[in-house]
Amino acid sequence: MNTLMSDIKITRTKTTKIHDVDFDNLNFGRTFSDHMLVCDYKDGKWQSPEIVPYQPIVLDPSAKIFHYGQSVFEGMKAYKDANDSVWLFRPLENFKRLNISSKRLAIPELPEDIFMEGLKALLKVDSNWIPKKEGSSLYIRPFIFASGNGFHASPADQYKFVIALAPSGAYFSGKVKVLIEETYSRSANGGVGFAKAGGNYAGQFYPTQLAVEKGYQQVIWTDDTNHEYIEEAGAMNIFIRINDTLITGPTSDRILDGITRKSIIDIAKREGIPVEVRKITVSEVVNAAKDGSLKEMFGAGTAAVVSPISGFGYKGIDYDLPELKDTYATFIKKYITDIQTNKSDDPFGWRVKM
Repeated sequence: MNTLMSDIKITRTKTTKIHDVDFDNLNFGRTFSDHMLVCDYKDGKWQSPEIVPYQPIVLDPSAKIFHYGQSVFEGMKAYKDANDSVWLFRPLENFKRLNISSKRLAIPELPEDIFMEGLKALLKVDSNWIPKKEGSSLYIRPFIFASGNGFHASPADQYKFVIALAPSGAYFSGKVKVLIEETYSRSANGGVGFAKAGGNYAGQFYPTQLAVEKGYQQVIWTDDTNHEYIEEAGAMNIFIRINDTLITGPTSDRILDGITRKSIIDIAKREGIPVEVRKITVSEVVNAAKDGSLKEMFGAGTAAVVSPISGFGYKGIDYDLPELKDTYATFIKKYITDIQTNKSDDPFGWRVKM
């Protein structure tokens, strides 16, 4: 056994909550398992991780997370197959991105063994919380925040790393209708758009709320300069199919390097689907909608995997997408989820057994 795993202190809950949970009717991210992993950074180094009962975190009012927003997170899922084996999907990519995000926000980078071995130990303790129902999974939320105290505008001297688990159903049900943003920006060049920083998402809520009031479910983000280029779909990367070609924008300071995004690109290449990674203008999408060459749009991310878009609004006009029988979205989502749940071969080596 790994030395760190054998050294992780485990304090088990005295009373499990699992018998109160309806695993056939799970919302997304509203139910939490019995335990969580915690690890503190202090005295210039990360300490030993512990597994404790799921509980509130007590912080001083001067904790810097409240004042200067040093907070990053990841989103992952664990799956259980027909033989009760537990699987993760590309977990090292999440670990690497967590540290990329941390570095940008001046948070100390986390050692790989604390992340991976801590996660393995936590999943072992709460393995009964992994749902087996089709479309459900155990959502994993690793996050780091500034727990050190002080009102001085500078990086904290203490941080807390936590992994919490939430058995969850589908993130979205059905297709979504989106509004192409013309005023607000998700991020800017030289900023933190590429990081999974909590503040990125906080800044999205107000424009999204305005879109919801107009009858849309999500916002399509455009560039910060002229709102000329398509960038992301809500909290997800975006793919656009024109005729038979799948198009997605390149990553940059503004766009998250999504793990699902990278996986879709690799699948498309392997399966002979024409795929282009390039800038795509709003006008190109609108013109494609007008002439009938726009076949599909969908968001891509860990929570929803693939979220089909039924239509979009732009400059007061709504454009509906055609209803196709065989879509790239359906094919790709099944391709990924079959790998994740051990229902198919994994030609890429993405699936990791716990």
